[in-house]
Amino acid sequence: MILAAAVAAAAYMAWVRYVSERSIVILSTTDIHAKVENFPRLATAIAQCRDTVTTFVADAGDRWTGNAYVDMAREPRRPVIDMMNAMGYDVATLGNHEFDDGQAFLGHINSLCRFDVVCANVVSDTITFPQPEPYRIFCRNGVKVGFVGVVTNYDHNNHPAGKDESFVGLTFPDPQQMAAEYAWLKDRCDVLVLLSHMGDDMDRRLAEKCSAYDLILCGHTHTLVDTVVNGTQLGQSGYGAKHIGVTHIRMKGTKIASLDYRTVPIEEFAPDTLYERWVEELHDNEALNRPVGECRNILTRVGVAAWETDVMRRHFDADVAFYHYGGIRCDSLPDRAVSAATIYGLEPFSSTLYTMRMTPAQMRRMIISKYNDTLNPTESHRIDLFSTTPYTIRVDARGEAVDVLFPELDEADTCRVVMGDYMYKNYRDIEAVDVVPEGVLLTDILMNDLRENSPIDYSNERIQHIERAE
Repeated sequence: MILAAAVAAAAYMAWVRYVSERSIVILSTTDIHAKVENFPRLATAIAQCRDTVTTFVADAGDRWTGNAYVDMAREPRRPVIDMMNAMGYDVATLGNHEFDDGQAFLGHINSLCRFDVVCANVVSDTITFPQPEPYRIFCRNGVKVGFVGVVTNYDHNNHPAGKDESFVGLTFPDPQQMAAEYAWLKDRCDVLVLLSHMGDDMDRRLAEKCSAYDLILCGHTHTLVDTVVNGTQLGQSGYGAKHIGVTHIRMKGTKIASLDYRTVPIEEFAPDTLYERWVEELHDNEALNRPVGECRNILTRVGVAAWETDVMRRHFDADVAFYHYGGIRCDSLPDRAVSAATIYGLEPFSSTLYTMRMTPAQMRRMIISKYNDTLNPTESHRIDLFSTTPYTIRVDARGEAVDVLFPELDEADTCRVVMGDYMYKNYRDIEAVDVVPEGVLLTDILMNDLRENSPIDYSNERIQHIERAE
Protein backbone atom coordinates (compact mmCIF):
# COMPACT_ATOMS: atom_id res chain seq x y z
CA MET A 1 0.00 0.00 0.00
CA ILE A 2 2.80 2.42 0.96
CA LEU A 3 4.74 1.50 -2.18
CA ALA A 4 1.68 2.02 -4.37
CA ALA A 5 1.03 5.43 -2.81
CA ALA A 6 4.66 6.45 -3.39
CA VAL A 7 4.50 5.37 -7.01
CA ALA A 8 1.24 7.28 -7.51
CA ALA A 9 2.71 10.39 -5.93
CA ALA A 10 5.80 10.18 -8.12
CA ALA A 11 3.66 9.69 -11.21
CA TYR A 12 1.55 12.71 -10.30
CA MET A 13 4.62 14.89 -9.75
CA ALA A 14 6.08 13.75 -13.08
CA TRP A 15 2.77 14.61 -14.79
CA VAL A 16 2.72 18.06 -13.17
CA ARG A 17 6.33 18.71 -14.10
CA TYR A 18 6.46 17.37 -17.66
CA VAL A 19 2.91 17.24 -19.04
CA SER A 20 0.44 19.54 -17.33
CA GLU A 21 -0.41 23.10 -18.32
CA ARG A 22 0.26 25.69 -15.63
CA SER A 23 0.43 29.46 -15.33
CA ILE A 24 2.84 31.62 -13.35
CA VAL A 25 3.05 35.39 -12.98
CA ILE A 26 6.16 37.45 -12.32
CA LEU A 27 5.36 40.83 -10.78
CA SER A 28 8.17 43.36 -11.07
CA THR A 29 9.16 46.81 -9.89
CA THR A 30 12.24 48.94 -10.45
CA ASP A 31 13.58 52.34 -9.44
CA ILE A 32 11.14 52.63 -6.55
CA HIS A 33 13.32 55.37 -5.05
CA ALA A 34 11.55 55.10 -1.69
CA LYS A 35 8.18 56.29 -3.03
CA VAL A 36 6.40 54.34 -0.32
CA GLU A 37 3.25 56.41 -0.79
CA ASN A 38 2.49 54.01 -3.66
CA PHE A 39 3.08 50.89 -1.57
CA PRO A 40 -0.51 50.56 -0.24
CA ARG A 41 -1.81 50.02 -3.79
CA LEU A 42 1.22 47.91 -4.70
CA ALA A 43 0.52 45.65 -1.72
CA THR A 44 -3.05 45.14 -2.93
CA ALA A 45 -1.87 44.27 -6.44
CA ILE A 46 0.57 41.67 -5.14
CA ALA A 47 -1.95 40.13 -2.73
CA GLN A 48 -4.65 39.85 -5.40
CA CYS A 49 -2.27 38.15 -7.82
CA ARG A 50 -1.11 35.66 -5.20
CA ASP A 51 -4.72 34.74 -4.48
CA THR A 52 -5.22 33.54 -8.05
CA VAL A 53 -1.96 32.22 -9.52
CA THR A 54 1.57 31.08 -8.65
CA THR A 55 3.41 34.37 -8.23
CA PHE A 56 6.99 35.63 -8.04
CA VAL A 57 7.79 39.22 -7.02
CA ALA A 58 11.06 40.78 -8.19
CA ASP A 59 12.77 44.18 -8.12
CA ALA A 60 15.45 45.50 -10.50
CA GLY A 61 17.20 47.94 -8.17
CA ASP A 62 17.28 51.49 -6.77
CA ARG A 63 14.93 50.78 -3.90
CA TRP A 64 15.83 53.87 -1.87
CA THR A 65 17.12 57.46 -2.12
CA GLY A 66 14.48 59.97 -3.14
CA ASN A 67 12.02 60.31 -0.25
CA ALA A 68 13.10 62.33 2.78
CA TYR A 69 10.68 60.47 5.07
CA VAL A 70 12.49 57.22 4.27
CA ASP A 71 16.01 58.57 3.82
CA MET A 72 15.84 60.39 7.16
CA ALA A 73 13.79 57.87 9.13
CA ARG A 74 14.89 56.76 12.61
CA GLU A 75 16.52 53.83 10.83
CA PRO A 76 17.32 55.33 7.41
CA ARG A 77 16.13 53.41 4.33
CA ARG A 78 14.75 50.56 6.43
CA PRO A 79 11.04 51.37 5.92
CA VAL A 80 11.38 50.38 2.25
CA ILE A 81 12.88 47.01 3.15
CA ASP A 82 10.38 46.34 5.94
CA MET A 83 7.47 46.98 3.57
CA MET A 84 8.99 44.90 0.77
CA ASN A 85 9.51 42.07 3.27
CA ALA A 86 5.88 42.36 4.34
CA MET A 87 4.68 42.28 0.72
CA GLY A 88 6.66 39.08 0.17
CA TYR A 89 9.22 40.01 -2.45
CA ASP A 90 11.21 36.99 -3.59
CA VAL A 91 14.31 38.40 -5.27
CA ALA A 92 16.01 41.66 -6.24
CA THR A 93 19.21 42.92 -7.76
CA LEU A 94 21.36 45.91 -6.85
CA GLY A 95 20.97 49.37 -8.36
CA ASN A 96 23.54 52.14 -8.21
CA HIS A 97 21.68 53.91 -5.40
CA GLU A 98 21.89 50.87 -3.14
CA PHE A 99 25.51 52.00 -2.62
CA ASP A 100 24.69 55.61 -1.66
CA ASP A 101 25.38 55.16 2.06
CA GLY A 102 28.46 53.00 1.67
CA GLN A 103 29.20 49.32 1.76
CA ALA A 104 28.82 48.72 5.50
CA PHE A 105 25.32 50.17 5.40
CA LEU A 106 24.40 48.15 2.31
CA GLY A 107 25.73 44.97 3.89
CA HIS A 108 23.59 45.65 6.97
CA ILE A 109 20.44 46.44 4.98
CA ASN A 110 20.87 43.37 2.79
CA SER A 111 21.02 41.25 5.95
CA LEU A 112 17.52 42.53 6.81
CA CYS A 113 16.03 41.48 3.47
CA ARG A 114 13.82 38.41 3.63
CA PHE A 115 14.22 38.17 -0.15
CA ASP A 116 17.31 37.14 -2.09
CA VAL A 117 19.61 39.90 -3.39
CA VAL A 118 21.49 38.65 -6.46
CA CYS A 119 24.15 40.35 -8.58
CA ALA A 120 26.52 38.55 -10.93
CA ASN A 121 28.85 41.46 -11.71
CA VAL A 122 29.99 42.76 -8.35
CA VAL A 123 33.10 41.31 -6.71
CA SER A 124 33.67 42.25 -3.08
CA ASP A 125 36.96 42.14 -1.20
CA THR A 126 35.48 43.82 1.88
CA ILE A 127 34.11 42.21 5.04
CA THR A 128 31.43 44.90 5.42
CA PHE A 129 29.71 43.98 2.16
CA PRO A 130 29.49 40.21 1.70
CA GLN A 131 29.69 38.92 -1.84
CA PRO A 132 26.12 38.54 -3.21
CA GLU A 133 25.06 35.39 -5.00
CA PRO A 134 24.91 35.79 -8.80
CA TYR A 135 21.58 34.04 -9.23
CA ARG A 136 18.73 32.20 -7.52
CA ILE A 137 16.54 29.37 -8.81
CA PHE A 138 13.02 28.88 -7.43
CA CYS A 139 10.73 25.90 -8.01
CA ARG A 140 7.00 26.51 -7.56
CA ASN A 141 4.09 24.49 -8.86
CA GLY A 142 6.61 22.33 -10.70
CA VAL A 143 8.14 25.29 -12.60
CA LYS A 144 11.82 26.19 -12.19
CA VAL A 145 12.43 29.93 -12.54
CA GLY A 146 15.97 31.33 -12.41
CA PHE A 147 16.82 34.97 -11.70
CA VAL A 148 20.25 36.46 -12.54
CA GLY A 149 21.11 39.99 -11.44
CA VAL A 150 23.43 42.65 -12.90
CA VAL A 151 24.10 46.35 -12.20
CA THR A 152 25.51 49.04 -14.47
CA ASN A 153 29.20 49.87 -14.54
CA TYR A 154 28.91 52.25 -17.50
CA ASP A 155 28.57 55.55 -15.68
CA HIS A 156 32.08 56.34 -14.42
CA ASN A 157 35.34 54.62 -13.52
CA ASN A 158 33.87 51.17 -14.25
CA HIS A 159 31.47 51.28 -11.35
CA PRO A 160 27.82 52.32 -10.90
CA ALA A 161 26.93 56.01 -10.76
CA GLY A 162 27.97 57.40 -7.39
CA LYS A 163 30.88 58.68 -5.39
CA ASP A 164 34.16 56.82 -5.88
CA GLU A 165 34.62 56.31 -2.15
CA SER A 166 31.47 54.17 -2.02
CA PHE A 167 33.09 51.54 -4.25
CA VAL A 168 36.54 51.08 -2.73
CA GLY A 169 37.30 47.34 -2.56
CA LEU A 170 34.62 46.47 -5.12
CA THR A 171 35.04 45.65 -8.78
CA PHE A 172 32.28 45.54 -11.38
CA PRO A 173 32.90 43.35 -14.44
CA ASP A 174 30.96 44.29 -17.56
CA PRO A 175 27.27 43.48 -16.86
CA GLN A 176 26.48 42.37 -20.42
CA GLN A 177 29.42 39.99 -20.41
CA MET A 178 28.53 38.56 -17.01
CA ALA A 179 24.87 38.14 -17.95
CA ALA A 180 25.94 36.22 -21.06
CA GLU A 181 28.27 34.04 -18.98
CA TYR A 182 25.30 32.79 -16.97
CA ALA A 183 23.42 31.69 -20.09
CA TRP A 184 24.20 28.08 -19.09
CA LEU A 185 21.50 28.39 -16.44
CA LYS A 186 18.95 28.03 -19.21
CA ASP A 187 19.63 24.27 -19.13
CA ARG A 188 18.76 24.19 -15.41
CA CYS A 189 15.62 26.34 -15.55
CA ASP A 190 12.30 26.31 -17.34
CA VAL A 191 12.24 30.13 -17.33
CA LEU A 192 15.36 32.28 -17.13
CA VAL A 193 14.99 35.93 -16.06
CA LEU A 194 17.58 38.70 -15.97
CA LEU A 195 17.08 41.41 -13.34
CA SER A 196 19.05 44.19 -14.95
CA HIS A 197 19.95 47.60 -13.61
CA MET A 198 22.11 48.63 -16.56
CA GLY A 199 19.49 50.54 -18.60
CA ASP A 200 17.12 49.29 -21.28
CA ASP A 201 19.46 50.53 -24.02
CA MET A 202 22.14 48.14 -22.77
CA ASP A 203 19.54 45.41 -22.27
CA ARG A 204 18.63 45.68 -25.95
CA ARG A 205 22.29 45.25 -26.90
CA LEU A 206 22.53 42.17 -24.69
CA ALA A 207 19.37 40.62 -26.14
CA GLU A 208 20.63 41.14 -29.68
CA LYS A 209 23.64 38.88 -29.03
CA CYS A 210 22.39 36.57 -26.25
CA SER A 211 19.06 34.77 -26.59
CA ALA A 212 19.28 32.65 -23.43
CA TYR A 213 17.00 34.87 -21.33
CA ASP A 214 13.27 34.49 -21.73
CA LEU A 215 12.64 37.77 -19.93
CA ILE A 216 14.78 40.81 -19.09
CA LEU A 217 13.32 43.02 -16.39
CA CYS A 218 15.03 46.34 -16.97
CA GLY A 219 15.91 49.19 -14.62
CA HIS A 220 17.91 52.40 -14.29
CA THR A 221 16.41 54.47 -17.11
CA HIS A 222 13.03 55.22 -15.43
CA THR A 223 11.00 54.58 -18.58
CA LEU A 224 8.17 52.22 -19.48
CA VAL A 225 9.47 49.44 -21.73
CA ASP A 226 7.51 46.64 -23.40
CA THR A 227 9.31 45.23 -26.42
CA VAL A 228 10.71 42.00 -27.82
CA VAL A 229 14.33 41.87 -29.04
CA ASN A 230 15.69 38.73 -30.72
CA GLY A 231 12.93 36.66 -29.12
CA THR A 232 13.52 38.03 -25.60
CA GLN A 233 10.82 40.04 -23.86
CA LEU A 234 12.08 43.28 -22.28
CA GLY A 235 9.93 44.97 -19.64
CA GLN A 236 10.45 48.00 -17.43
CA SER A 237 7.90 49.51 -15.07
CA GLY A 238 9.12 53.09 -14.91
CA TYR A 239 9.84 55.04 -11.73
CA GLY A 240 8.52 55.39 -8.22
CA ALA A 241 6.26 52.30 -8.08
CA LYS A 242 3.63 54.11 -10.14
CA HIS A 243 3.34 50.99 -12.30
CA ILE A 244 3.93 47.31 -11.76
CA GLY A 245 5.25 44.93 -14.40
CA VAL A 246 3.06 41.86 -14.94
CA THR A 247 4.52 38.91 -16.86
CA HIS A 248 2.07 36.06 -17.42
CA ILE A 249 3.77 32.83 -18.46
CA ARG A 250 1.82 29.77 -19.57
CA MET A 251 3.75 26.52 -19.32
CA LYS A 252 3.17 23.24 -21.17
CA GLY A 253 5.21 20.80 -19.18
CA THR A 254 8.70 22.30 -18.95
CA LYS A 255 8.25 24.43 -22.08
CA ILE A 256 7.01 28.00 -22.31
CA ALA A 257 3.79 28.01 -24.32
CA SER A 258 3.35 31.80 -24.10
CA LEU A 259 4.93 34.77 -22.31
CA ASP A 260 3.12 38.10 -22.15
CA TYR A 261 4.35 41.27 -20.42
CA ARG A 262 2.47 44.46 -19.64
CA THR A 263 2.75 47.39 -17.25
CA VAL A 264 -0.24 48.15 -15.05
CA PRO A 265 -0.84 51.51 -13.32
CA ILE A 266 -0.93 51.10 -9.56
CA GLU A 267 -3.85 53.53 -9.37
CA GLU A 268 -6.07 50.71 -10.66
CA PHE A 269 -5.86 49.06 -7.22
CA ALA A 270 -7.48 50.10 -3.96
CA PRO A 271 -4.96 50.91 -1.20
CA ASP A 272 -4.36 48.38 1.55
CA THR A 273 -5.38 50.03 4.84
CA LEU A 274 -2.53 48.47 6.84
CA TYR A 275 0.08 49.96 4.51
CA GLU A 276 -1.81 53.27 4.42
CA ARG A 277 -1.45 53.56 8.20
CA TRP A 278 2.19 52.53 7.94
CA VAL A 279 2.90 55.31 5.42
CA GLU A 280 0.88 57.88 7.40
CA GLU A 281 2.91 57.15 10.51
CA LEU A 282 6.13 57.51 8.53
CA HIS A 283 4.98 60.86 7.13
CA ASP A 284 4.05 62.20 10.58
CA ASN A 285 7.29 64.18 10.84
CA GLU A 286 6.90 67.79 11.97
CA ALA A 287 10.43 68.83 11.04
CA LEU A 288 10.06 67.61 7.46
CA ASN A 289 6.46 68.81 7.04
CA ARG A 290 7.18 72.36 8.23
CA PRO A 291 7.01 74.90 5.35
CA VAL A 292 10.31 76.55 4.52
CA GLY A 293 9.02 79.05 1.96
CA GLU A 294 6.83 79.17 -1.10
CA CYS A 295 6.78 79.44 -4.89
CA ARG A 296 4.87 82.23 -6.62
CA ASN A 297 4.22 80.08 -9.69
CA ILE A 298 4.49 76.40 -10.56
CA LEU A 299 8.08 75.66 -11.54
CA THR A 300 8.70 72.95 -14.12
CA ARG A 301 11.97 71.02 -14.11
CA VAL A 302 13.51 73.83 -16.17
CA GLY A 303 12.29 76.42 -13.67
CA VAL A 304 13.57 74.37 -10.74
CA ALA A 305 16.97 74.18 -12.45
CA ALA A 306 16.94 77.94 -13.02
CA TRP A 307 16.31 78.49 -9.31
CA GLU A 308 18.90 75.95 -8.15
CA THR A 309 21.68 77.26 -10.35
CA ASP A 310 20.89 80.89 -9.54
CA VAL A 311 21.06 80.13 -5.81
CA MET A 312 24.41 78.40 -6.31
CA ARG A 313 25.78 81.32 -8.33
CA ARG A 314 24.65 83.97 -5.84
CA HIS A 315 25.83 82.04 -2.78
CA PHE A 316 29.41 81.83 -4.08
CA ASP A 317 29.38 85.13 -6.00
CA ALA A 318 30.19 83.11 -9.12
CA ASP A 319 29.88 84.06 -12.77
CA VAL A 320 28.36 80.77 -13.92
CA ALA A 321 26.68 77.80 -12.20
CA PHE A 322 26.05 74.34 -13.66
CA TYR A 323 23.88 71.48 -12.40
CA HIS A 324 23.15 68.18 -14.11
CA TYR A 325 19.73 66.95 -15.21
CA GLY A 326 19.81 63.69 -13.22
CA GLY A 327 20.54 65.50 -9.96
CA ILE A 328 17.13 67.21 -9.98
CA ARG A 329 14.72 64.59 -8.67
CA CYS A 330 11.37 66.30 -9.08
CA ASP A 331 9.55 67.41 -12.19
CA SER A 332 8.05 70.53 -10.61
CA LEU A 333 7.56 72.66 -7.50
CA PRO A 334 3.99 73.73 -6.63
CA ASP A 335 2.72 77.33 -6.46
CA ARG A 336 2.29 77.14 -2.70
CA ALA A 337 4.26 76.46 0.46
CA VAL A 338 7.32 74.26 0.03
CA SER A 339 8.30 71.92 2.87
CA ALA A 340 11.72 70.71 3.94
CA ALA A 341 10.71 67.22 2.77
CA THR A 342 10.14 68.61 -0.72
CA ILE A 343 13.63 70.14 -0.84
CA TYR A 344 15.26 66.94 0.40
CA GLY A 345 13.26 65.02 -2.20
CA LEU A 346 14.36 67.47 -4.89
CA GLU A 347 18.01 66.85 -4.01
CA PRO A 348 18.27 63.59 -2.01
CA PHE A 349 21.98 62.89 -2.54
CA SER A 350 23.59 65.14 0.11
CA SER A 351 25.37 66.88 -2.75
CA THR A 352 28.06 69.41 -1.92
CA LEU A 353 29.44 72.11 -4.18
CA TYR A 354 32.77 72.88 -5.86
CA THR A 355 34.02 76.25 -7.05
CA MET A 356 36.70 76.71 -9.71
CA ARG A 357 37.82 78.91 -12.57
CA MET A 358 37.13 77.95 -16.20
CA THR A 359 37.35 79.62 -19.58
CA PRO A 360 34.46 79.48 -22.07
CA ALA A 361 36.63 77.10 -24.14
CA GLN A 362 36.87 74.71 -21.18
CA MET A 363 33.12 74.92 -20.56
CA ARG A 364 32.54 74.24 -24.25
CA ARG A 365 34.68 71.10 -24.13
CA MET A 366 32.82 69.87 -21.02
CA ILE A 367 29.39 70.38 -22.62
CA ILE A 368 30.36 68.79 -25.95
CA SER A 369 31.91 65.79 -24.16
CA LYS A 370 28.71 65.18 -22.20
CA TYR A 371 26.46 65.69 -25.20
CA ASN A 372 28.42 63.17 -27.30
CA ASP A 373 28.86 60.70 -24.42
CA THR A 374 29.08 57.15 -25.77
CA LEU A 375 29.62 55.38 -22.44
CA ASN A 376 26.37 56.60 -20.90
CA PRO A 377 24.08 57.13 -23.91
CA THR A 378 20.89 57.64 -21.88
CA GLU A 379 22.31 60.98 -20.72
CA SER A 380 23.73 62.06 -24.08
CA HIS A 381 22.32 64.01 -27.02
CA ARG A 382 20.16 66.16 -24.79
CA ILE A 383 20.51 69.25 -22.62
CA ASP A 384 22.09 67.60 -19.61
CA LEU A 385 23.84 70.63 -18.06
CA PHE A 386 21.52 73.35 -16.82
CA SER A 387 23.30 76.66 -16.35
CA THR A 388 22.79 80.27 -15.34
CA THR A 389 24.41 81.36 -18.62
CA PRO A 390 22.56 80.82 -21.90
CA TYR A 391 24.22 78.60 -24.47
CA THR A 392 23.41 76.84 -27.74
CA ILE A 393 24.82 73.46 -28.73
CA ARG A 394 25.43 73.21 -32.46
CA VAL A 395 25.17 69.72 -33.93
CA ASP A 396 26.24 68.31 -37.28
CA ALA A 397 24.23 66.20 -39.73
CA ARG A 398 24.93 63.09 -37.62
CA GLY A 399 23.48 64.78 -34.53
CA GLU A 400 26.87 65.12 -32.82
CA ALA A 401 27.80 68.31 -30.97
CA VAL A 402 30.52 70.29 -32.75
CA ASP A 403 30.35 73.68 -31.01
CA VAL A 404 28.77 75.60 -28.15
CA LEU A 405 27.89 79.28 -28.40
CA PHE A 406 27.89 81.46 -25.27
CA PRO A 407 26.21 84.78 -26.21
CA GLU A 408 26.85 86.39 -22.81
CA LEU A 409 30.46 85.28 -22.21
CA ASP A 410 33.68 86.83 -23.46
CA GLU A 411 35.97 84.14 -24.86
CA ALA A 412 38.97 85.93 -23.34
CA ASP A 413 37.59 85.78 -19.79
CA THR A 414 38.20 83.23 -17.07
CA CYS A 415 34.98 82.72 -15.10
CA ARG A 416 34.33 81.72 -11.52
CA VAL A 417 32.21 78.58 -11.82
CA VAL A 418 30.24 76.52 -9.28
CA MET A 419 28.93 72.98 -9.82
CA GLY A 420 27.85 69.93 -7.80
CA ASP A 421 30.34 67.40 -6.49
CA TYR A 422 28.85 64.52 -8.49
CA MET A 423 29.26 66.40 -11.72
CA TYR A 424 32.80 67.53 -10.93
CA LYS A 425 33.95 64.05 -9.89
CA ASN A 426 32.16 61.99 -12.53
CA TYR A 427 31.83 64.00 -15.73
CA ARG A 428 34.67 63.70 -18.21
CA ASP A 429 36.74 66.47 -19.77
CA ILE A 430 36.36 69.00 -16.96
CA GLU A 431 39.44 71.19 -16.95
CA ALA A 432 39.67 73.94 -14.34
CA VAL A 433 42.04 75.76 -12.00
CA ASP A 434 41.68 76.98 -8.41
CA VAL A 435 39.32 74.11 -7.65
CA VAL A 436 37.87 74.28 -4.11
CA PRO A 437 35.59 71.65 -2.52
CA GLU A 438 33.40 74.05 -0.56
CA GLY A 439 31.77 71.37 1.61
CA VAL A 440 28.44 73.21 1.53
CA LEU A 441 25.27 71.14 1.12
CA LEU A 442 23.11 72.23 -1.78
CA THR A 443 19.98 71.53 0.27
CA ASP A 444 21.16 73.97 2.97
CA ILE A 445 21.58 76.89 0.61
CA LEU A 446 18.28 76.10 -1.16
CA MET A 447 16.37 76.16 2.12
CA ASN A 448 18.13 79.35 3.25
CA ASP A 449 17.17 81.00 -0.02
CA LEU A 450 13.56 79.92 0.38
CA ARG A 451 13.45 81.40 3.87
CA GLU A 452 15.02 84.68 2.82
CA ASN A 453 13.54 85.26 -0.64
CA SER A 454 10.04 83.73 -0.64
CA PRO A 455 8.04 83.65 -2.69
CA ILE A 456 10.56 82.55 -5.31
CA ASP A 457 9.68 83.32 -8.91
CA TYR A 458 11.59 81.90 -11.89
CA SER A 459 10.89 81.40 -15.57
CA ASN A 460 10.18 77.96 -17.03
CA GLU A 461 11.61 79.03 -20.39
CA ARG A 462 14.75 77.20 -21.50
CA ILE A 463 17.92 79.21 -21.97
CA GLN A 464 19.94 76.25 -23.27
CA HIS A 465 19.20 75.13 -26.82
CA ILE A 466 20.26 72.73 -29.58
CA GLU A 467 20.47 73.82 -33.22
CA ARG A 468 21.70 72.30 -36.48
CA ALA A 469 24.99 73.73 -37.65
CA GLU A 470 24.92 75.19 -41.17
